[in-house]
Amino acid sequence: MRTLDQLMPALSARSVALSIMLGSHPPKLTARDLVSLGTSFGIAASTMRVALSRMTAAGDLVAEDGAYVLAGRHLDRQVATDRRIAIRRRPYDGMWRMAVVTGRGRDADARASLRESLTNARLSELREGVWLRPDNIADLDLTEFDELETFATIPTDDRHLSRRLWDLDTWAAEARLLLDFLSSQHEPIEHLAAAAAAVRHLRTDPALPDELLPERWPGDELRWAYDDYRNNLTATHLSAVRDSERTEGSTPR
Repeated sequence: MRTLDQLMPALSARSVALSIMLGSHPPKLTARDLVSLGTSFGIAASTMRVALSRMTAAGDLVAEDGAYVLAGRHLDRQVATDRRIAIRRRPYDGMWRMAVVTGRGRDADARASLRESLTNARLSELREGVWLRPDNIADLDLTEFDELETFATIPTDDRHLSRRLWDLDTWAAEARLLLDFLSSQHEPIEHLAAAAAAVRHLRTDPALPDELLPERWPGDELRWAYDDYRNNLTATHLSAVRDSERTEGSTPR
């Protein structure tokens, strides 16, 4: 099991800007607002401006009418993350999906890419080339993989198989660490790091049927905690920053 320090690495100015943009819908904020938000997370205005300039040069952001817009692979990442967090499940009838890798002659990069894709689809590898999961995800589509043969199967002991394929106790323990942190008083930058860690953790949620999960499974609770944080992120912090600016009579340039 990982510690909080391992789950929540320190955030750079670039990481703060990227986390803010990934959590914004639509992913578009003015330069002033991004600098103000950075200030609320302890990032100096000049440091945030440099980070935004470098992100634009790298193609992470696009400058548009005085605002920054998430771009490139990060825009795809936001869409994929939103889809993976908002899991569409259906009732479990005991049926599982099995995918067997049949493609031959694939290079190491192709094999690694397929493994990543199947893991992202929330399948787990029973043995080399044999991947499984309960058939309870509504939009699971494996037809895009030419190198797979897919089957429907019913395990003799689905609870035992679930435990073999996923380390559920460790996942739950780490989720509870993040939940406890998000619900406690900490510096804003620490809460942002915890929210970013929650996103990464939720991407690995096996999304099993309730019948196969341990008691008091924290998956939905962590999902709700992250949603609450994301929904309040820009509005709450920008309001606090602007109140402070009005009080002090200064604004970031």
